[in-house]
Formats: sequence, structure tokens, C-alpha cells
Amino acid sequence: MGRIISLFAVVWIGLSGAATAQDRSPVVVELFTSQGCSSCPPADALLAKLAPRDDVIALALHVDYWDYIGWKDIFGDPDNTRRQKAYARVAGSHMIYTPQMVVDGVQQLAGHQPMELVELIQRHQAAAAPVLMQMTRQGDRIIVTARAETPMPGEAVLQLVRYIPRQTVTITRGENAGRTITYSNIVTAWNQVATWDGTYPFRMSFEISSGQPVVAIMQQRGPGPILAAARLR
Repeated sequence: MGRIISLFAVVWIGLSGAATAQDRSPVVVELFTSQGCSSCPPADALLAKLAPRDDVIALALHVDYWDYIGWKDIFGDPDNTRRQKAYARVAGSHMIYTPQMVVDGVQQLAGHQPMELVELIQRHQAAAAPVLMQMTRQGDRIIVTARAETPMPGEAVLQLVRYIPRQTVTITRGENAGRTITYSNIVTAWNQVATWDGTYPFRMSFEISSGQPVVAIMQQRGPGPILAAARLR
């Protein structure tokens, strides 16, 4: 999912004061889904309800392992499948499936479970923020800054995510043949761009086309817990 670039400079700007639960960044919800999966539309609809929220970053990662059934997911990406497999390895599982949601890189939910998802989001929102992170845009560049509030247990990876906010697809074959489904926050790129051990405050800038949404995610290697996230719509 992209080349990792070693962090070459760190400068602290902004973000002062002790972190509280109210200071924490949005909760990241990843949905592994497929247009070829008949069980996925309810989960896709649930993600669409989360997409407008400012306190949640909801991302749809379309996998490619349903493509052989008869419909090739036009958003399907083997990188998304690899990310889901990596989560499975961390959890000690030998299976992957759709739909699956992962909350802040830790809790995994199978299928469509809105009540359980709401409870997990609230639990993460109530937790103290291990890292404070901000992202700002200056023309065609974004600046990401972060500060560890507590010692980090290991190296973290900064990832930049690009997505399409909304697109409607008419599916003509496979398990969902004849259905027209609107998808939200469809991931088109998920790139690892820097590493950080939390020893010093972090600052890096990146060139990004102006006006396009972008998400920054700081996550422990593994993939492990998501320490912080920020978004520019």
C-alpha cells in the first residue's frame, strides 16, 4: 500500500495543553465490502449514515475476492484485501469475510450490527487520546502535525487516504444483479508515507490536489490500534 518514507524532520506547532477524551480525534470505522456480496448492502447503508458525521471517519474498502462470482467490483482493490488479511493475522484468524467493520484498528464486527457499532464508537470517543494530531491545507499542500500524549509502545505509521465521497452503481450480474446501490467514502488510495516513534513532535507536508478529501491516520504497526486521525473534506 505504498512506499514508507522515513521521517526526516520533526517540528511542533499548535496543539497545546493536556489531552482529554473531548480532544481526541474522530473514530475511524473501516468497512470491508464488495458489490458482489449480497449481505453487504445493509452494511454499506450503515456506513453511509456515518459518513457525514464529524466525530467519525467512515471508510469503505472494497475487496476483490468476490469478483469471480460474476460481477467485478469497480472499486475492488487487492490492497484493500491485503489490509483485511493483515487485520485477520493480528487477530489470529485464518479467514476474511464481507461485510466486516474494524473500529479504530482494534475491534472487529462481522456483518450488520448497528447497535454494537454505536457502542464501540462511544467507547472509543470516551477514551483518552494517546496522540493529538492536526491536518491543515495550504493550497496544494497539506501539513500534518502530531504529538504523543503518553509514551508509545512501538513505531507508528502515518497513512494518507483518498476517497470518493459518493457514487451510485447499477449492478447487472452476480448476487446483487438488478440492484442500484449508492456507496459512500469509497477508498481509492491508502498510502503509508512516514514512520514515527513518538519521541518528538511530528510535522510533515505533502502535495495534494486542492479541494479533494483526504484523511491522515497514525496507526501502530501490525496493523494495530489507530492512535489518531484527521480529515479534510
